[in-house]
Amino acid sequence: MATKTRLRRSQSTNKVEDSQQTERKERFLSDCKPVHSHADSLFSTSSGFTNYYGVLNLCLILLVLGNARLFLENIIKYGILINLSFTDWFLSEPYNWPNLALTLSITIFPAIALYTEKLLSLGKISNRTGTIIYVINLSVLLLFPAAIIYYLHPVIAFSIFTLGNVTICFLKLISYGHVNFWCREYLNVNKFKRRSSSGNLDVSQKSNNTATEVTQSYPGNLNVKDLAYFMFAPTLCYELNFPRSARIRKRFLAKRIIEMVFLCWLMVALMQQWIVPAVNNARQPLAEMEAFKMLERLLKLSIPNHLIWLVFFYWFFHSTLNVVAELLRFGDRVFYKDWWNAETVSEFWQHWNIPVHRFATRHVYKPLLSTGCSRFTASCFVFLLSAFFHEYLISVPLRMFKTWAFMGMLMQVPTAYLTSKFVRGKWGNITMWLSLILGQPVAILAYFHDYYIVHSLPLLNNSTATPGL
Repeated sequence: MATKTRLRRSQSTNKVEDSQQTERKERFLSDCKPVHSHADSLFSTSSGFTNYYGVLNLCLILLVLGNARLFLENIIKYGILINLSFTDWFLSEPYNWPNLALTLSITIFPAIALYTEKLLSLGKISNRTGTIIYVINLSVLLLFPAAIIYYLHPVIAFSIFTLGNVTICFLKLISYGHVNFWCREYLNVNKFKRRSSSGNLDVSQKSNNTATEVTQSYPGNLNVKDLAYFMFAPTLCYELNFPRSARIRKRFLAKRIIEMVFLCWLMVALMQQWIVPAVNNARQPLAEMEAFKMLERLLKLSIPNHLIWLVFFYWFFHSTLNVVAELLRFGDRVFYKDWWNAETVSEFWQHWNIPVHRFATRHVYKPLLSTGCSRFTASCFVFLLSAFFHEYLISVPLRMFKTWAFMGMLMQVPTAYLTSKFVRGKWGNITMWLSLILGQPVAILAYFHDYYIVHSLPLLNNSTATPGL
């Protein structure tokens, strides 16, 4: 008798999942499971843990709340001090017009340099004569506006702007003369191809927003258009082949213009509302030289001053220079590097202002090395040149020469040496930030103290001694 096969129904999927869940629950509740293993605490370096995202958010929240409290305290104590109508003030104040006239007169000196280069290229004057003309031209460029500003004493802020343009023109003309000298003396003329400043583009356009342009050779670069392009370009180093972008990105340009306008007004508002009251309140401690009160003024000034400095950095090196570069289709947009990660003071100075760093390396540091100077001597000369221009931009508008900015820049030499030798990594970065946060307020208070003593106290004494003034 044949047996009948018995069919069995397979276990349902739901029952399998239930049994697996039950096993996991039993293993989780089991007392014999080990709970300890070799591991370091998260804050230990050996743990390898690097995700501090929440701690960073906490620091940002505390920073915002702390500064918001200070800002509200400032408004409650002083009221609204912001006055953004300084455009009318500039137009109505007669002593501001010399700055405008001096700024427009700067165009004379590049014209003299261009005419000198044409004579040199034709062999009508010698290199020695050309050097003498350059020395006279650059000396007048540097000293004449400074003398006018010193004796007429226009508004300090506009005077600093004028002397800043003078300094930029001075450095650019040095680079212009230096490069053209190389073209005449040391390099094969046929190797020097110059992209036309008129911007004759090929029909083809590369994907990285670069363009192929018609080239011209030396001395064809000695023309007004070429020099004018260099004088407005966001660089201090003249060269025969400037990288050019193929088109102007209108959306990018609009964003940078909005940033530039907004941040400019923001800096003015912060200085009026925050810096001016803090500096005015420092008069008594500075006059009486009270150490603890001066320290309190220094710490109170450090935060708003550093905030304005950071806004200025973004406004100038990112927004403003990108606007100029976009309008001129200037291709090289590396105006700064990651200076905020600098582990030494020297690394900071190399990364935060790339146009000045490139000029100093190309036209000061390397030429000094080629003459046999040591690296340390060449670095000291670079800082000495920077110290001179820092003092030039501050002391002339203030009409006093106290050399605080000059000495502050020279002190960067031993500071850079010590941080590069003994303090690096995390502590080097902390040292760099502390030097920025505390160093600038010290200079501000020092200049304010001297300016108050030199200019304000004599007026107060005269008004006290002579009734009716």
